[in-house]
Amino acid sequence: MPHDAAFRWPIHQSVLANGLRVVVSPDPSVPLAAVNLWYDVGARHEPPGKHGFAHLFEHLMFEGSAHVAKGEHFALIQARGGDAINASTNPDRTNYYQTVPSGQLELALWLEADRMGSLGLTQETLDNQRDVVKNERRQRYDNVPYGRWAEVMVGLAYPEGHPYAHSTIGSMAELDSASLADFTAFHDTYYAPDNAVLTVVGDVDPERVAALAERYFGRLEPRGSVPQPDAKPLPRQFGSPQRVTLTEDVPMPRIYLCHRGPAWGSADAPAAELLTTVLGRGRGSRLYRTLVSERRLAQAESGFMASWGLMHYPSMVMGACAPRVGIEPDAVVDAYFEVCDDAVRGGLEPAELDRARAMITADWFRELATVNSRADTLGQYATRFGDAEAVRNRIALLDAVTLDDIARVAAETFRDDNRIVLTYLPAASAAGTADEAEESAA
Repeated sequence: MPHDAAFRWPIHQSVLANGLRVVVSPDPSVPLAAVNLWYDVGARHEPPGKHGFAHLFEHLMFEGSAHVAKGEHFALIQARGGDAINASTNPDRTNYYQTVPSGQLELALWLEADRMGSLGLTQETLDNQRDVVKNERRQRYDNVPYGRWAEVMVGLAYPEGHPYAHSTIGSMAELDSASLADFTAFHDTYYAPDNAVLTVVGDVDPERVAALAERYFGRLEPRGSVPQPDAKPLPRQFGSPQRVTLTEDVPMPRIYLCHRGPAWGSADAPAAELLTTVLGRGRGSRLYRTLVSERRLAQAESGFMASWGLMHYPSMVMGACAPRVGIEPDAVVDAYFEVCDDAVRGGLEPAELDRARAMITADWFRELATVNSRADTLGQYATRFGDAEAVRNRIALLDAVTLDDIARVAAETFRDDNRIVLTYLPAASAAGTADEAEESAA
């Protein structure tokens, strides 16, 4: 595939004197402008005692600024025909985005600049959003079956104190104990122009976007030196297997499986993505055929294997499956690892690799079909690689992966000393062990 076919739109990049990186990708086919701001701050930047700060700021940034009242950001954008107004946080970044009619671009840029430079943080808004986050945690983590599985898993996969060893939503106790001054300092440290990428995609003129960025963001002071987490290098494997069983109020057993894998953006990431697609994505995958169709060990629903996209340290290859009624979880676990081991011993077939490439390539073009998703993707590549043009390499990197590359990554990943098994059991099925967690080496 030609180099530019992976991303066929022009990309214009510039940097303001205060360090703000500006990425513009014109597309006159729709009368819209997607405005996306990536801040290089996520859960990995949170120091001990302040877990959950980055996610809470995802909420606080909509609570008003020097010239914008609480909730007015949404109201102003929607009143002028805009939508897709939101934000998200993960371990590596926080992003804020909206899509507006292209004639309203200036409004969106002014709103983003105002809250970057003059967030209206008060004790009232802080307390209000702390309560919102507590409710979010109850709804998504604590009061739903299996809700804490990812939080438990990262605590097992990364050593204590590692930037990835805690969940993005953080600790409610630490959020409660933090002062207004703690949050103000966090904003002053990370929400700065030289720690951000502004991306605009749509029916826009690159020179005008650059001029507007200078007008609204150019007066903001740079941070100068943004503190980065300090983590010791991790070995390629965990070093020993782990098996953890949680007996909780869940409707049926479910199993989550983890291997340490390559970071997103690293040299081995495309091979890991293709490998996990062959093994664990869809009804044509090896895991589905073996565990569900042929051996009838696992439920058809809730099963997957995927290479997670953590960007700055070794990431995880995650899997999940649920045993059929009457099947012991250990039987499913053994079959799951047999599929992994077969991929190491026998490698993949060329047809499997072709299918995986076709699926991921189709995903890519679907992802780029909308201006807002395109803007987010450019922000991701600019943040991770320092150059949004790296987006054009996406398909070429996948096409360059060989069967030997995948065999090597499989052998490094699917080892006995690189496995974590987290099993949930219904409380009623294990009398006398409710609310206990048992941990033992495999």
